[in-house]
Amino acid sequence: MESAFERHCLELVASERSGHTAVVQENLLYVWGGYMSIADDEVFLPSDEIWVYDLEGGIWKVFHMTGEVPPSMSGTCGCSLNGHMYIFGGCDDNGQTNQLYGVDLTDGKYAWRKIIHRYGSAPSPRDKLSCWVYSGRIIYFGGYGHKLLTDIDSRNRSFIVDETSWVEDVFWGWNNEVHAFDPMQTSWSEPQTQGRAPAPRAAHASATLGSRGYICGGRVMETRTSDIHCLDLETWTWSEILPCSTSPVGRSWHTLTAVSDNSLFLFGGLSVDCKPMSDGWLLDVDTKKWRELEHPYKNKPRLWHTACPGKDSDVIVFGGSCDYILLVDTGHCNDALVFQIQPYPLFRICEDYIAKNVRTSEMLRDQLPLLPPKLLETVQRRISFYRPSKKQTKTQ
Repeated sequence: MESAFERHCLELVASERSGHTAVVQENLLYVWGGYMSIADDEVFLPSDEIWVYDLEGGIWKVFHMTGEVPPSMSGTCGCSLNGHMYIFGGCDDNGQTNQLYGVDLTDGKYAWRKIIHRYGSAPSPRDKLSCWVYSGRIIYFGGYGHKLLTDIDSRNRSFIVDETSWVEDVFWGWNNEVHAFDPMQTSWSEPQTQGRAPAPRAAHASATLGSRGYICGGRVMETRTSDIHCLDLETWTWSEILPCSTSPVGRSWHTLTAVSDNSLFLFGGLSVDCKPMSDGWLLDVDTKKWRELEHPYKNKPRLWHTACPGKDSDVIVFGGSCDYILLVDTGHCNDALVFQIQPYPLFRICEDYIAKNVRTSEMLRDQLPLLPPKLLETVQRRISFYRPSKKQTKTQ
C-alpha cells in the first residue's frame, strides 16, 4: 500500500529550467541550478536545493543543500567524479565566474564546498563551456567569457574577441583553451596541446570515449557549426573527424553522449537559422559515419538541456527550452526523456512488461507476491515508474 510520503513524492516535479547541471549516479538523476522565465524576467533557480529523480521508480525528491553554497547560476559546467558533483564557471547576477564547487552525492548531506586550488592558475571567467573526465581529472574546454586586455595575446588565436562586447580594458569573447583540474591535488594545469585545435567556441557539446575527448559544433563567433574534433587525453593531440556520410546540420546548445565504446549520441540544439531541433544522431567514431536515430520525441525539440548516460545505454535528457531562448517568456521544460539507444537485456524487457501490465492482468497480480524479495522490490519500483499520475506523466 502506498504511503502518504510516497504519494507526496509522486506529486513533486522539478521546476522547468534551462542552462542547468545534471549528472547520473547509481540510477539517480541529480539536477541543480539553471534558470526559468517568469513573465518578462529570467529568474535563476535556487542554488541551495538539488532535485533527485529515481530513474527506476520515476519519483522526484528535493533536498536542501548546506555548506558553502554557490550563487544561483546558469551555464555552469557540471560533471561527476568519484561520487562527487563538480561545477565550474557559469553566469550569475554579476556575470561570468571562474569559481569551482563540489558536493558529495553519496553521504546524503548535500553540503557544498568551495574549492580553493593550491597549485596552478584557474581559467578566466566563462560559461557555456564543456568538460571531459579522464584519469581522475576534469578537463575543461572552450566557453564564452571575459579577459583583461593585458591577458589577451594577439599572436595566439586561443581567444577571439566579441567586437560587440567590451568595457574599457575588459573584453568578452570565445576561447578554445584546455585546462585540467586534479581534485586530489586541488591543482590547475594548462596542457600544451599539439595538432590543429578547434576554433574558439561556446555552447558546444562534448563527450569522453576511452582516452579521447570529443567536441561537436557550437557557436563560433556569429556562426553555428557541426564540426567534430577529438583530443587524445594521453598525448594532448588534436585531430578533426571528417564524416564520410550525411551529417547533422550546424547547431549550438545541443548535447553529445557516449553510448558505447565507439559511438556518440547527439540530440537537439539550436540550428543556424535559430530553430529548436529534435533530431537525434549516432556517430560511429571508427567508421566516421553518422546515422539519424528514430525516436518517439520528434515533437519535443530541446536546446540548452542536459543529457546523461543511464543503464543499458539509455540517455536521459532533462529540461531545456523548446523555443528560441533569446525570446522573452520562452518555453522551458521539466520533463525527463529517456532515449533507448541499444536493445534492452531480456531481464529489463520482462521487468518493464510486468510493470506496465500488472494493473490490467489478474494473473500478473497473483504471481507478483511469489517473486524473491529483492526482485519484487525492483519490480515494484518499476510499477511506481509507470503508475498513472497527472503530474508524474509529464516527466516521462
